[in-house]
Amino acid sequence: MGKLAPFLERKHKELGVQLNEVQRQAVEQAEGPLLLLASPGSGKTTTLIMRIGYLIEELGTDPARIKAVTFSRASARDMKDRFTRFFPGLQPVDFSTIHSLAFEIVRTHFYKTRTAYDIIEGALEIEEEDEAQGTVKPLPLHKRIILRNLFKDIVGENATDDAMEELTTYISYVKNKMLPPEQWASAKVDVPQADRILHEYEAFKRSGTPKLLIDFDDMLTIANDVLEKDGAMLRKLQSRYDYVMTDESQDTSMVQHAIIEKLAMGHRNLCVVADDDQSIYSWRGAEPSYLLRFKDVYPDAVMLYMVQNYRSSPEIVQTANTFIKRNKKRYEKEMFTHNASHEPIAFKTLRDYREQAKYVVREIAKMEKLSEAAVLYRNNSSSIALMNDFDRAGIPFYMKDADNRFFSHWVIEDVLNFMRMSYTDKRADILENIHLKFNGYISKHQMSVLKSIDNGESVFDNLLTIVQLHDYQIKPLQEAKETFREMNSMPPLPAIRVIRTRLGYEKALEKICERLGFRKEYLIGILNTLEDIAEGLETMADFAARLKYLEKVLKGAKSRKGQNAVTFSTFHSAKGLEFDHVYMVDLVEGIIPGSEDGKKEANGESSSMEEAVRLFYVGMTRARKTLEMVTYGQRDGEQATESSFMTAIKDIVDPERITARTTAASERRSASFSEGESTRALKGMKSTSFTARREPIQAELNPHAVKNPAEVTVGANVRHRVFGVGCVERADNESIMIRFSENNVKTLAMAMCMERGLLELV
Repeated sequence: MGKLAPFLERKHKELGVQLNEVQRQAVEQAEGPLLLLASPGSGKTTTLIMRIGYLIEELGTDPARIKAVTFSRASARDMKDRFTRFFPGLQPVDFSTIHSLAFEIVRTHFYKTRTAYDIIEGALEIEEEDEAQGTVKPLPLHKRIILRNLFKDIVGENATDDAMEELTTYISYVKNKMLPPEQWASAKVDVPQADRILHEYEAFKRSGTPKLLIDFDDMLTIANDVLEKDGAMLRKLQSRYDYVMTDESQDTSMVQHAIIEKLAMGHRNLCVVADDDQSIYSWRGAEPSYLLRFKDVYPDAVMLYMVQNYRSSPEIVQTANTFIKRNKKRYEKEMFTHNASHEPIAFKTLRDYREQAKYVVREIAKMEKLSEAAVLYRNNSSSIALMNDFDRAGIPFYMKDADNRFFSHWVIEDVLNFMRMSYTDKRADILENIHLKFNGYISKHQMSVLKSIDNGESVFDNLLTIVQLHDYQIKPLQEAKETFREMNSMPPLPAIRVIRTRLGYEKALEKICERLGFRKEYLIGILNTLEDIAEGLETMADFAARLKYLEKVLKGAKSRKGQNAVTFSTFHSAKGLEFDHVYMVDLVEGIIPGSEDGKKEANGESSSMEEAVRLFYVGMTRARKTLEMVTYGQRDGEQATESSFMTAIKDIVDPERITARTTAASERRSASFSEGESTRALKGMKSTSFTARREPIQAELNPHAVKNPAEVTVGANVRHRVFGVGCVERADNESIMIRFSENNVKTLAMAMCMERGLLELV
């Protein structure tokens, strides 16, 4: 450590930065492949920046010979800013996103091959200098426009915003997984004929215009193909860099990994910084299994575990560390912290979903520093009810990933059109928008005839007296006319309920979901949120105005970053953030874990459930001091079940809950025998037979559990059902001492461990 010690001492004096032993090893390990597994709050960015500085200041590496690749532009900017603060006198290294690197390869290739092309997606993720020089030109075509047109041609319907989001995610997944065309149909997607739309989309990009059309995903796949086929370009690119580093590598896809591997193939000085426990983007092609196979690709790789958490309290760290061990496809590691103890994780169970936002408002209203509080949820739809109540309470908030699609959603437009019909039933144009969505059974032909009538009368009267109807339509249309008349004087909340039930809109939504593959729960959730917004308003005009107002509030909330405001964020977008106080809300089965998370794949495993566990773990580890989990017993008149993840956390925090449940289960089983059966059993069985009767109960809890104390020896590695893997330090007939981590030693009753099946040998 000849050069390292003075370097670290100097940076400690200049910056106050002090590295632990594993961080020091990561900084010094300059040559060869390195996998740095960095747990939450372990100081990975600081370590990476210090490693780059060490390469330049102590090993004499030219900054231009170092390539640092990260997942997002925000991360690349953060690393660049951090490097400038740490090493203001040094020339910055080449920090970029993977897309920026891919675009450079593609641009050079197309210039070399004289290929004319247009980029058809958003503002390209290239360096800010290129943007300033006007490299990004107005798009003659756009990816979403092309896909919308293809959707309409192939499906026969206009694509909703939700369908477009699902479709573009599906396309990214296929490209990032490098799936061949014959496997496109096998990728999971809820959009009808998605694989056919993709085939047509690819054909149009190649031949639909004079220029080749490429989107962001194409940049990756084309760049990888170019590096495979153009040896000269690959060698030229490889010769530019002596060191390659990637951050957030658990978010990297197969095609992105392939590009990085080619880039570092010559010198093999590749440093990969990642946390397999925080991989939460498989739905868009991220490939965490690559990390688990790292040693297969690089057998001589050094692996370091950065597991000291500098962010959170021991209560949060130890619980999160135990919870993530539910997953099997991961590197075994023991996250720990030397931080001071704070408060236990808190749990709140409310009677009804509608109480949730109001409860969180009351709790956060007590805080002075709002910027140190965050409300996290799995789905963006959860944010609207929160936003409504926080706005009414006058508490400012920042929306980390605001989704404007809510206020432009077709369900909201439908509800507004129903309300408009209650003000005037003389406009056929309004009825046309909803005639297939209530129980009037109006056909498209009948609607066409109705539109041709221009007499200023009620559309229902014209339908009943002029348009040719079927007998079964007459009564429903008469009832609909009367219902709309009654709605005219209703406040918006009861009006929405009338629309959902008496007018049959909710049943119409069910049929739409069956036909087009939309998620019913999501659409019903929009209606529920509209009811929350309507609560307390007097007129439907007030309701429409409230929606417009909240849409403006949502847009304004995006700009409050850095202000004294509460942060609202999905679990996904919260990764990389940290707060003193975190509330995790909507913790019910069906949301987290979701209804799809438990489904097993062909190999009998559920990778989506493991990703849901990782997502929950990410949410937990955003908290520094206090973490509260919120659930409820009822939603929309139906019983809601507490998230099994929240239940698991309760069990970790209070292991006696497991014992109590086990005892209660045993008592219920015993009570299930009739008095006569119990009497006969006791008379006819020997004591050994009765013991055998109990064994299946233990086996059901854990068939691999240790049942003989003699098997538990000093030095043995064991897995405790609650505390995870540890090493036995002392054992006798009375008790057993197990060290689960550096600061986590438990002394447990031997009889209890054997009786309850709490231990298994590892």
